[in-house]
Amino acid sequence: MDQINKSKEFHKKHQGKIGIELKEKMETPDDLSLFYTPGMAYICQEIVKDKESAKIYTAKGRSIAMVCDGTAVLGFGDIGPEAAIPVLEGKSAVYKKFANLDAIPLCINKVGIEKTVDFCLALEASYSGIHLEDIKSPECFYILKKLQEKASVPVFHDDQHGTAVVVLAGLLNALKVTGREIEDTSIVINGAGAAGLATLEVLKEAGFKKLRILDSKGLICKEREDLNDFKKIALQYVEDSKFMKLEDAIKGTDVFIGLSVAKQVSKEYVRSMKKDPIIFALANPEPEIWPEEAIEAGAAVVATGRADYPNQVNNVVAFPGIFKGAIENKIKQFTNKMYVNAAKNLADFVKNPTRDQIIPSIFEEGVTKAVSSAILEDC
Repeated sequence: MDQINKSKEFHKKHQGKIGIELKEKMETPDDLSLFYTPGMAYICQEIVKDKESAKIYTAKGRSIAMVCDGTAVLGFGDIGPEAAIPVLEGKSAVYKKFANLDAIPLCINKVGIEKTVDFCLALEASYSGIHLEDIKSPECFYILKKLQEKASVPVFHDDQHGTAVVVLAGLLNALKVTGREIEDTSIVINGAGAAGLATLEVLKEAGFKKLRILDSKGLICKEREDLNDFKKIALQYVEDSKFMKLEDAIKGTDVFIGLSVAKQVSKEYVRSMKKDPIIFALANPEPEIWPEEAIEAGAAVVATGRADYPNQVNNVVAFPGIFKGAIENKIKQFTNKMYVNAAKNLADFVKNPTRDQIIPSIFEEGVTKAVSSAILEDC
């Protein structure tokens, strides 16, 4: 059976991937009295005395609301909330398996920035955190910013900072493989959406100085008069430069990070970079350049977003540990310093990085803990 039919049969058989489980058996009237009435009433009274105790006595203490409007689903774009449910169910399964957290998919209709923010704020009573997913740019930036200002629980946008953490982790090990130092490494990021702008900020926090970023029109620079609020913020993180297209922006750089669309990079572009360049071609399902072509053109390390090549940059190694750390350490808000520390811990988990292994597997014991231990309030 091919993969498509196998997946369809799997999802149809189970009617999705997740469900609610009881923590104890409920088989007798005594059991029912604990699960339901009168047992629940005693817990209500305790929470009335101290609403924070809801995190002890209810599922709130281990639950995350995953909010998505389906406007920017990886590889598909704006396919709507119903079609985004399988993605969120998959991430829910990952949260449960690797962090023992209950992440609840909440796919909502496209209602605009303010209503989405209000929806998330209304959820705080039931959840210990909010995970934003697959919301298009620039709306996702405004939603995250407003929630960070108003929410009493930590808020995380996986498309932004989950990606940034794994990119940085892989890059740190790629530098080791190629003998480069952070302060000397020049990087060009192609794609100034959610992932690209967040990656730029986190790389700057990690100490990288020689940074360029491009959107579909070209280099983000002071000459541009068409930048949105968040691209204007990006100007403080990049080298001052005149406007140019990718063909020129990539010349003489050490690292290309593609967070854009397929077929953006040619062999000639790779050859125009410094010796032994690092190529992160992360567009899915088809990368900006295929690994075989990049290596043939001289690339020393290549990463993609695909599972059928070495060095898959996949958020799955980051987001379970990020929220596990947030809940265990009772943090109020995520910071770029936390993300950098999480990336360093992930990179260090690979004891002897090679050109074909710069990122650990989520199935390696201790990966989630390595990430969660970096999410501390003093960061």
